[in-house]
Amino acid sequence: MQNGYSNRTFYGDPYLDFPADNGPSENRSPMALWAKAQSLPPEALQQVRAIYTDRFPIEVRHFLASWIEEKMWGLEIETDNPQHEQYAANIVADLIHQLETKANSMNSEELLITKYKLMDSANAFKQRYARCPLDLFRLMRHCLNSELKVIQQVENVPMGSMPPGTGLMPDSAAEIAQQVDVLRHRTTETGKLLRQMEQEQENFALHYHECTKLKAHLQHLQSQLINQQNIELEKTVRRQKDISEQTLNQKVSSLLQLRLQLADKLSESVTHLVTLQCRVLDEELIRWKREQQLAGNGAQFNSNLDNIQDWCESLAEIIWLNRQQIKEVERLKQKLTLEPPGVVDVLPNLSIQITQLLSSLVTSTFIIEKQPPQVMKTNTRFTSTVRLLVGGKLNVHMTPPQVKVTIISEAQANALLKNDKIAKGEASGEILNNTGTMEYHQATRQLSVSFRNMQLKKIKRAEKKGTESVMDEKFSLLFQSQFSVGGGELVFQVWTLSLPVVVIVHGNQEPHAWATVTWDNAFAEPGRVPFAVPDKVAWCHVAEALNMKFRYATGRPLTEENLCFLAEKAFRNPNMSDFQNQMLTWSQFCKEPLQERSFTFWEWFYAVMKLTREHLRGPWMDGLILGFIRKKQAQDMLIATNTTSTFLLRFSDSELGGITIAWVGDGELGSQVFMLQPFTHKDFAIRSLPDRIADLQHLVHLYPDIPKDQAFSKYYTPLENQPTSNNGYVKPFLVTHVPGWGGPGPSSTPSYPNTPHMFQAPSPEAGSARDTPSVASHVSDSVSSYAGAGAQSAAGEAEYNGSNMDFLEDFDNFDVYLPHPTYRQA
Repeated sequence: MQNGYSNRTFYGDPYLDFPADNGPSENRSPMALWAKAQSLPPEALQQVRAIYTDRFPIEVRHFLASWIEEKMWGLEIETDNPQHEQYAANIVADLIHQLETKANSMNSEELLITKYKLMDSANAFKQRYARCPLDLFRLMRHCLNSELKVIQQVENVPMGSMPPGTGLMPDSAAEIAQQVDVLRHRTTETGKLLRQMEQEQENFALHYHECTKLKAHLQHLQSQLINQQNIELEKTVRRQKDISEQTLNQKVSSLLQLRLQLADKLSESVTHLVTLQCRVLDEELIRWKREQQLAGNGAQFNSNLDNIQDWCESLAEIIWLNRQQIKEVERLKQKLTLEPPGVVDVLPNLSIQITQLLSSLVTSTFIIEKQPPQVMKTNTRFTSTVRLLVGGKLNVHMTPPQVKVTIISEAQANALLKNDKIAKGEASGEILNNTGTMEYHQATRQLSVSFRNMQLKKIKRAEKKGTESVMDEKFSLLFQSQFSVGGGELVFQVWTLSLPVVVIVHGNQEPHAWATVTWDNAFAEPGRVPFAVPDKVAWCHVAEALNMKFRYATGRPLTEENLCFLAEKAFRNPNMSDFQNQMLTWSQFCKEPLQERSFTFWEWFYAVMKLTREHLRGPWMDGLILGFIRKKQAQDMLIATNTTSTFLLRFSDSELGGITIAWVGDGELGSQVFMLQPFTHKDFAIRSLPDRIADLQHLVHLYPDIPKDQAFSKYYTPLENQPTSNNGYVKPFLVTHVPGWGGPGPSSTPSYPNTPHMFQAPSPEAGSARDTPSVASHVSDSVSSYAGAGAQSAAGEAEYNGSNMDFLEDFDNFDVYLPHPTYRQA
């Protein structure tokens, strides 16, 4: 076969008789997939031809055969892997560019139609796949994989014997698109049969009328006087009648056969529609909803809702056509009653089934595209968007439907699912701006309504039981609408429930509310009773949820060591070894306080996550914060460096949303680990952590041996170049100072004393676990840069510390904790 492919052999259809592609062929292997496909037997060729539809036209495959195989062959692309997504998207962009280039190069008249086809394909790809280029990549991969399967079947090549790294795997989206095309083709075929049946029935009616006339004529002749002429005429008419009756019998037989054939084909189509619709609604749409729910916990959400809409619109169109065909067959049967004995009429059941399919499709595709906030504060504006995936195809927008939003309790949601209705006027709260009209957007083909100014004015809560709190109570927003299809032929009452919502009235309720939401999002099971969740979950699943939340909030996931630390804290057991399958209860998660603490595990985790997100995101993403380590572990790590002035950062165990600096210094007993009283968001609102670290000159190396300026300098706040402001005043700034550990800033002399000589700590209280002194740091003011580091007296420092002892943590033995640093204004 020549490299310039002749498609006359391949297709056999004149309109698909492409001219040869005379492009460069030196890179095209003689065993290229497309070349092999064209050498297949006619039956296999037809299978290959059926692979390509309007979604990926065969002209594109032909004229870009070499480029497509070069780009797609040998790829190990995981389209769900974020690292691979961009590469796949680039291939799609390049495909469109190649198409446009190829089309523009076709200037001869004989290629004009093909040129337009390629240009149309490029434009269609842009429009259809602009927001989801990976769908086109998956479709290309599926088509090549299907070609490969056909070739392997013909050549009797085992599926596993192809070279590794083909990167061609079956794809769900492409398979669904192909099934849609098969159903569309079947519907076209049944439409042809229906027209044939209608024509034959009309012909039967004409012949029946002729036969009736012949019978009447014959009866008339029989009533006349008998003579030779009448006898001959009677014989002629009788013969004509017999022939007509014979023809009628044949037509009856043919018509009955057509009816049975059409009923069988319609029945098969409905069966296929049921299967495909279940796949789209019960698998793909449910998966989308589940991924939307997990996105509430921070999971990456690659929404393929536009793709699902395409499938649902295609289903709606095909179901509607099949429904019309079934109704037309029933109408024709009523006009001519011909029921063969012993044959059950399947059309009434098919009519019911197809209508139920349409009803299920419409009600299931009324979805919440943008969920309302799951932690909802009263008297606070919030937004949400609902969308009807089949609205455009069924022309619902011709009479724009109204959507109403109400808030209902868990019990009401339960009753709604059981009875498919809710008592009129029954709601658990009052929402302002809770009605809207769905609008059709021509550019996106979306029928939707966005509620932009809703506000929950008041909430009616259920009676609490046991240890329940208002933050445990779940509500849901109910979106309701009604619309008609087919000129009022069908009227649909539709509704959908939002993800569970926890209502709060004050910001201090937010942490526990997020615990309820996080647990529900992570561990809700499909088809559950609203809003049931397990009371205990294996730690491995809890760890996955915590990692998901932390990564989304802070930009970097938790390590195995971090998760191990969290497991020990959650289970209140520092000696746990095998905790992956240990069951963590809801109570342990967010109800029971941690040992010797006044807060729960979740409150501690949430506060750390919030602090990191708001103030420590950059250093955390750079791996500069160890964070999740025990005090004893931090001490051992620092002592092991055998280097004074080495420090690390760890999250406080006893201060919610606190982070402390631990470092090695020379004490009375040799090298000791000192720790500053934890910084919280209030401190970082004054001065950032990197700036504080820069201020403290006794901190030299970040564990294990990274110079602190190398680690943190990009986060330092640059000093003002001009010492005075516009009004002539000297502009001061704050610096951090730990008394006894040297003055801050470049103008002061570094001091690394053997003991904290500027401070005499008070003795620990009786019964305290702390047997080593603590040192504080303070805020000081100075108009000269970094001057006056030792302005305060030791007595004053001791008094400050004594008054702030309630902020200090309880530490293990041999742990020295330094209370808060002071600040200097320079």
